[in-house]
Amino acid sequence: MAAAGFWDDQEQARGVIDEANRLKGWVGPWTTLRGKASELAEVCDLLADEEDEDLEEELAGEFGDLERALAELELRTMLQGDDDHREAMVTIHPGAGGLESQDWAGMLWRMYDRWCERRGYGVKVLNVQPGEESGIKSVTMEVAGDHAYGYLRAESGVHRLVRISPFDSQSRRHTSFASVFVCPVLDNEIEIEIDEADLRVDTFRASGAGGQHVNKTDSAIRIVHEPTGTVVSCQQERSQQRNRSTAMKMLRAALYQRALDDKEKERQALEASKTEIAWGNQIRSYVFAPYTLVNDHRTGLKKGDVAAVMDGALDPFIEMYLKSAGPA
Repeated sequence: MAAAGFWDDQEQARGVIDEANRLKGWVGPWTTLRGKASELAEVCDLLADEEDEDLEEELAGEFGDLERALAELELRTMLQGDDDHREAMVTIHPGAGGLESQDWAGMLWRMYDRWCERRGYGVKVLNVQPGEESGIKSVTMEVAGDHAYGYLRAESGVHRLVRISPFDSQSRRHTSFASVFVCPVLDNEIEIEIDEADLRVDTFRASGAGGQHVNKTDSAIRIVHEPTGTVVSCQQERSQQRNRSTAMKMLRAALYQRALDDKEKERQALEASKTEIAWGNQIRSYVFAPYTLVNDHRTGLKKGDVAAVMDGALDPFIEMYLKSAGPA
């Protein structure tokens, strides 16, 4: 940074500084914990020669704090993928089943919104299509915060709900499905080549809340990337130009995620290899009746307090997945 000409290209200089700060964020905590462990080891040596109950009690508390800090640092080591530090784009779609699945998709939207609130993450809704009676037909939201994508990539997949339906006059038990797809929000320096000739751009009148101008003009944008079949849409802004800009941002992110999936030969691409939103493909089940249980089928983690999970208490499931899957 002290080199001559470092600030000649300010954008590149800021990138170097951001990378240096990111690396310090890894080295600093490890250096601190190593120093704390050395101090506690010295105290243990003193206690070996002389008994001191008060000091032993204090030492036990210090070891507990150190253990928790090490566990947190261990989790952070799972977030070293090239894109884990980025913000995230989350899209939720209901499966087959109409009203039941749309309501379930809306419940998942609320769950992730509450999780983001717990972590202090910012949420911006880029596009939402309300359900006909309840819930949603789809929603895409941008999540801003440190390592948002690194954490939320654990949530990509099909989520299954089992409950006594509030829409069934006979109070029968229903099973519903919804899919969650997560991709990183890209920086401007990442180049994703998009040929305008490959795009089909449609304008339409926005639906739902948004004021008279939104609902009475064709300001909403839908973009189809015809070679891949990727579809994105945005209707949150009054300006057609701003909606198009946001939709292109969504498209770049989706195509980037697809390229990553193709490169790694995985079958989790956002558009190219979506699994069927149905039985047998779920990553997690949420059971409300006849008992309460949230079961993650990838890690085997089970929690009985389904209400707390639906209120955003997702960290145990995310952490268990990251530790079992290892670094991206």
